[in-house]
Amino acid sequence: MDTSSAHGKAFLDMLGVFAEFETNLRRERQMEGIAKAKAKGVYKGRPKSIKPDDVKKLKADGLGPTEIAKQLGIGRASVYRALGE
Repeated sequence: MDTSSAHGKAFLDMLGVFAEFETNLRRERQMEGIAKAKAKGVYKGRPKSIKPDDVKKLKADGLGPTEIAKQLGIGRASVYRALGE
């Protein structure tokens, strides 16, 4: 495809528009499917991999977020999220 001409640029732009359109359609169908599954009670999301009580206990023992994350094998963001609950 020759994008040095106006025809080539227009064709490339049209391909981009159609690709974006397909992506939006796919996203809409996915959201509809998730909404139906939630209504049926099937879609519950990923189960929690840690217990917030474990994180809070380690924090009470005087450990910092980085050390808690290392001991439990989780990310620091998960530690902060558990402490905020």
